Amino acid sequence: MQHRSYEFWVKTASLVTIVMVSLMIAAKSWAWLASGSASMLGSLTDSLMDITASLMSFLVLGYALRPADDDHRFGHGKAEALAGLAQAAFIAGSGCFLAFHGIERLFNPVTLKHSDLGIWVSIFAIVCTLVVVFVQTKVINHTESIAIKADSIHYKGDLILNLAVLLAIVLAKYGVAYADPLFAIGVAVYLLYNSWDIARESADHLMDKELPDEEKQQILAIVNSHQDVFGAHDIRTRQGGKIKFIQMHLELEDSLSLIRAHQVADEVEALIQMHFDCEMDVLMHLDPLSVVNKTRQSSAQN
Repeated sequence: MQHRSYEFWVKTASLVTIVMVSLMIAAKSWAWLASGSASMLGSLTDSLMDITASLMSFLVLGYALRPADDDHRFGHGKAEALAGLAQAAFIAGSGCFLAFHGIERLFNPVTLKHSDLGIWVSIFAIVCTLVVVFVQTKVINHTESIAIKADSIHYKGDLILNLAVLLAIVLAKYGVAYADPLFAIGVAVYLLYNSWDIARESADHLMDKELPDEEKQQILAIVNSHQDVFGAHDIRTRQGGKIKFIQMHLELEDSLSLIRAHQVADEVEALIQMHFDCEMDVLMHLDPLSVVNKTRQSSAQN
């Protein structure tokens, strides 16, 4: 049921995003061709990159959601991080293109035509982006998908972008000639910064970065709350797509039977699963307490 829920949410977010961005592309293309606005071209370029990245994410997510198989025993979740890196590359490329175009317009300014059309299209784009952000926020709350997070970060910024385009066109309409290219350059800087942020988070997942310290402390507290557990050490964590992987050594009383020790491990895993309410892969090595104490004493002497 949990797997189905994750798949439903991420695919819903991708489909809503693709539909909304397609509508924005059609409207922005019309407005740019009619007005010649550099900032509108920047917004259109951003939307073209958005839909390319979103389509790619949709396809990649279909692969990432596949269950583990004989060749990928840890699942396919890292495909989401690869999608995030690809998105970052597309966003950076669009930022560079827009920066060059804005600089060219600074030296060769043009008078905008049909400004009112550009204004109404910008308002339409803001509404569409609000719908996308609302849906993506709900999906992130349910799944913590890195691919959807990458999309959401960008679309939240797009709200600022569309407001900037709206303001640029309004200023240009009232004679501020350099407002349009200056806003286009500002949007380009934002896109480049945003692409770096997405690339960094994606790289963290690909490099098996540890879960946040707060989550690790929660895991340790849950483990120690079990009456038969005397402690835990060598805790290692990472996340691959929707799955959080946890490895640790449990410290148990020497006199516990093998059956009881196995039960304790299952109970601890159940407690962790219950607390985090997400798909987790927990691997535990069971250490007799006397062996742990000897190892610690030896390490202290050395």
